[in-house]
Amino acid sequence: MYVCKYTPVELFRGFGETCTVLEEIPENFEMSDQIAHANLCGFGKSVIQAVLEGKVEELVLVNCCDSMRRVYDIVQSTGKCRFLYILDLPHEGNECEKVKFAKEVLCLKNAYETYSGKKFDPAAFLHSFTKEHSTKEPYIGVMGVRVSGILEKMIEDNMQMKVKNLTCTCGRELAVVPEELGKLDEEAMLAAYAEALLGQMPCFRMNDSVRRRQMYLDPELKGIIYHTIKFCDYYGFEYAGMKREVRVPLLKLETDFTSQSVGQLLTRIQAFSETIEGADDRNAESKISEETRKKMKSGVYYVAGIDSGSTSTDVVILDPYGKIKFTMIIPTGGGAMLSAKKSLDLALERADIREEEIVRIVTTGYGRAYIDNGDDSITEITCHAKGAHYLNPRVRTIIDIGGQDIKAISIDENGAVQNFLMNDKCAAGTGRFLEMMARTLGLSLEEMSTKGLEWKENIVISSMCTVFAESEVVSLVAQNKAVEDIIHGLNVSVASKVGALAARLGKTNPGEYMMTGGVAKNSGIIQALEEKLGAKLYICEEAQLCGALGAALFAYEKCKAEA
Repeated sequence: MYVCKYTPVELFRGFGETCTVLEEIPENFEMSDQIAHANLCGFGKSVIQAVLEGKVEELVLVNCCDSMRRVYDIVQSTGKCRFLYILDLPHEGNECEKVKFAKEVLCLKNAYETYSGKKFDPAAFLHSFTKEHSTKEPYIGVMGVRVSGILEKMIEDNMQMKVKNLTCTCGRELAVVPEELGKLDEEAMLAAYAEALLGQMPCFRMNDSVRRRQMYLDPELKGIIYHTIKFCDYYGFEYAGMKREVRVPLLKLETDFTSQSVGQLLTRIQAFSETIEGADDRNAESKISEETRKKMKSGVYYVAGIDSGSTSTDVVILDPYGKIKFTMIIPTGGGAMLSAKKSLDLALERADIREEEIVRIVTTGYGRAYIDNGDDSITEITCHAKGAHYLNPRVRTIIDIGGQDIKAISIDENGAVQNFLMNDKCAAGTGRFLEMMARTLGLSLEEMSTKGLEWKENIVISSMCTVFAESEVVSLVAQNKAVEDIIHGLNVSVASKVGALAARLGKTNPGEYMMTGGVAKNSGIIQALEEKLGAKLYICEEAQLCGALGAALFAYEKCKAEA
């Protein structure tokens, strides 16, 4: 197994062996954490975990970073690998480094020959080269550090155009003519092979930024998904420069390289796809039926949007003129499907609308994938943008504090998403955070939303981690600090986190700010956030319904377009 595209995998075909990329993505690092440093990157831990679980017996590493050197030392100390080798990869592709790397490839060949007892077969080696035919067509590039097979498939399944994996394990292209190599003696043949390995599109480790820039300035490139791994700052430097240069949509994903982190990314990937393709284009894939057209011709019909969130399930029903007919908000419980049905049924009953009069339903929110009575599903990011633009066309930045995440969304004058940022790694600053703090103080959310307005002492809550902040609040209560002052400190800490996220978008997209989600009812948070942003927040009665409203608007526009 190997971990880097510079690994001479064709060399092993000369020994009758086939190399595969090690992309094991464990559920956790229970075993590797026992022998590796806590701050070792997730991929390094995944390699160690795979070795400890007995899934790797022969492994070739490349000293592409300090983590890989450390991984080599740890794996070697376990004695679990029958064959373990680390290649010394140069930083340049000049003549001197080519000679040096050719010696490395030769040393690897000799080491494997000694270990396996097999003789190297040049004919089998030459036969392993296959020429790939690339066609020019629009594509989405996955760049940065390696992605797991699970994440790569998720990206491919949710993008509407070709996806190219251009991370450090893929995009492997060797300029090799086997017939020409076959005319050389073995040493010269391996030297030419090593030169071809170094001649690939350079990874960020290589000192060849000019050639690497060509990759993300390709005219066929229509969007970039840039992946980094927690505790790996290596590719963060490239991303910082790239986002100043590229003119295509750019999404940054960070994972810890466990299977648990992948599920959190689905909303971001789908919203990114909608940003590139447009939610209307995705909505257009589902044609309305003849039965729906007949209902619409009768003049008595409605459309609905359902926002299935972690805390509440919201419904908005629009009439034939695109006006809000009725809304409903209920706590989410008993599963997304049951909550969606209950919320819609209650809305229909109280609005005196028959179920068959609803001609189209669009779902959104985290639970949208589990609601089977919707005609279309669109991410809450795109739906919040749609709803916010409907409520106030002057809004350019939306701040949505939900039950389990924070979103900052930048939109254009038509309500289309330009960019977005999310914080969904923990509950810090979210509705859940505020619920726990209110419970700790023995208050309702309604009481907590106003008490912090009457503060006297400026208390600083130093931790945003929900668990540590709760301990800090308990300690402040024990010190007889005023509840109003504690709440103000919590409001400021939330505003600092949310404001930093929103300001990163607002600076490049001037215009009004709007706050959506249930936390928009919290007067203390609003006041603290306005002070941090230095701008007023647009707050309206429909703030919590913004996602469901956007979903209903997509349903309405779809019906009108095909009526």
